[in-house]
Amino acid sequence: MKYIDEFRSRELARKLAEGIAREADTGREYRLMEFCGGHTHAIFRYGVQELMPDNVTFVHGPGCPVCVLPIGRIDNAIGLVEAHDVILCTYGDMLRVPASGRNSLLKVKAAGGDVRMVWSTQDALKIARENPDRQVIFFAIGFETTTPPTAVAIKQAKAERLENFSVFCNHVLTPAAMQNILDSPDVRDLEKVAIDAFLGPSHVSTIIGTRPYEFFAEEYHKPVVIAGFEPLDVMQSALMLIRQINQGRAEVENEYTRVVTREGNVKAQALVAEVLELRRSFEWRGLGEVPYSALKIKSPWAEFDAETRFALPRVEAADVRGCECPRILRGVKKPTDCKLFGTVCTPENPMGSCMVSSEGACAAYWSYGRFHQARTRESAA
Repeated sequence: MKYIDEFRSRELARKLAEGIAREADTGREYRLMEFCGGHTHAIFRYGVQELMPDNVTFVHGPGCPVCVLPIGRIDNAIGLVEAHDVILCTYGDMLRVPASGRNSLLKVKAAGGDVRMVWSTQDALKIARENPDRQVIFFAIGFETTTPPTAVAIKQAKAERLENFSVFCNHVLTPAAMQNILDSPDVRDLEKVAIDAFLGPSHVSTIIGTRPYEFFAEEYHKPVVIAGFEPLDVMQSALMLIRQINQGRAEVENEYTRVVTREGNVKAQALVAEVLELRRSFEWRGLGEVPYSALKIKSPWAEFDAETRFALPRVEAADVRGCECPRILRGVKKPTDCKLFGTVCTPENPMGSCMVSSEGACAAYWSYGRFHQARTRESAA
């Protein structure tokens, strides 16, 4: 297939749905966790869950880098603007994520703080060049996909001697989070949530390849299929996982072969390794402290590390009372299980990060109206 509409063919979707219904054993349940928020939105936008048999369920994982960032790190960013009069550059989703006391970067900006939305690290570098008398900080977030551009920006800043540029690094790593989920009491207690297999992330895997997921197949006996973002990708990947489960196999398969390889982008990996290194521990919203799950700037590049330059403290902050975002991120609950969802928590008035981000599960439920169907089914039951 060459064109995007071919990956959304109604006829092919119907045939895949029939194949899944035919091969799914009616005597068992299949719980497939999609780790990437892009998959979550594809599932809800195109109604993929409605095409599945009743015993095949998608479990939404922590596949949204904005969603998993703890409130304390957002408080740090707000503190940089308010206490140090810096120019803080960030991606659009971060502006509206609630911080402590219902504050946010958007509210700080409205109050006069110099917070600027950027589309890339190059935008932040441009702002630093244009404002040599101001400290410019790039609020770096994301999984492995967005990490290489951050490394490029740091190298570029050093080459240009941009002494007024630094990075607040919040890059996190997918495999560590997957292991944390599999080791969590919620997953080990099969009465709470059983995860039979994973739809591996797409864009992340273009960087790291499929090799890192082989550990989960070997050690946890969990099948993994790297899945593309289109509805037919998701359905084909679900069928591949069902076949592995039925056959008692646990392997890493690559449905997204048009983009992903086993080795990944070796050049990008080397670039990241040159500038960044593992943190001993990092807090994830919903998962808590996860060992070796995030990256920090290496000491030879410390002059561009905002945490070092401004001696940022660790900030402990609690989530909004009643918000189920932490449990939703672990796959323990669905957005419709949250009492705030659709009442006080809406995209216009988000209580948690899952409703803010374009990849959040709550935003997916709300945007595509699937929560109406979910609640209708629950009421009928």
